[in-house]
Amino acid sequence: MLKTEGLGYWYQDKDQPLFQDINLEFYIGQSYAILGHSGTGKTTFLSLIAGLDKPKEGDILLGDRSLKKIGLTNYRRKDVSIVFQAYNLFTYMSPLNNLMTAMAITGAKHAGDKVYAKQILNDFGISEELALRNVQHLSGGQQQRVAIARTMACDAQLVVADEPTGNLDEDNTRDVIAQFQKIAHEQQKCVIIVTHEPDVADQCDHQFRLENKQFTQLA
Repeated sequence: MLKTEGLGYWYQDKDQPLFQDINLEFYIGQSYAILGHSGTGKTTFLSLIAGLDKPKEGDILLGDRSLKKIGLTNYRRKDVSIVFQAYNLFTYMSPLNNLMTAMAITGAKHAGDKVYAKQILNDFGISEELALRNVQHLSGGQQQRVAIARTMACDAQLVVADEPTGNLDEDNTRDVIAQFQKIAHEQQKCVIIVTHEPDVADQCDHQFRLENKQFTQLA
């Protein structure tokens, strides 16, 4: 589904790349973890496949189409959902309105369907009462569930997450990763998670480690 071809990125000096000549493939119905020490470039890699930045060299293809041809704005609106460690919810809205807004912006097939949005939130343990509260009145674990539920409410087949469990305790971490697996296996989406936690990576279908400017498949 998603493929990188000769992907490379550096800041100022081409002779000091974060990574170079990266050729990876990611498929729908599968979850992937990207491991690496701080500063190795894993979050930068995620920003490239999420369409938040452009590679210095190489290409990223969705199916057989380059992101250059799709256009990054169109790609972010239609093809990819992003889950941030800081949740990035609309803080002045309720969980329900966060989902409704996301579906409207992306033109999702269930746009405007409150019953559908409430059901997704309920599946993530967000009751109807909680769904109507301001998100700032929810716990960190609840806010992260809302952020993930938002990806399910939209139609994008690619879900990328940057350290989505970094602010969560062990129980919430386990629940959140289980929800990502549900998205991959039941909704047939491609889920790619950047993490520094081996326990989180072990719960994914595949693992890559970014080290010494290259990716190595661990599992």
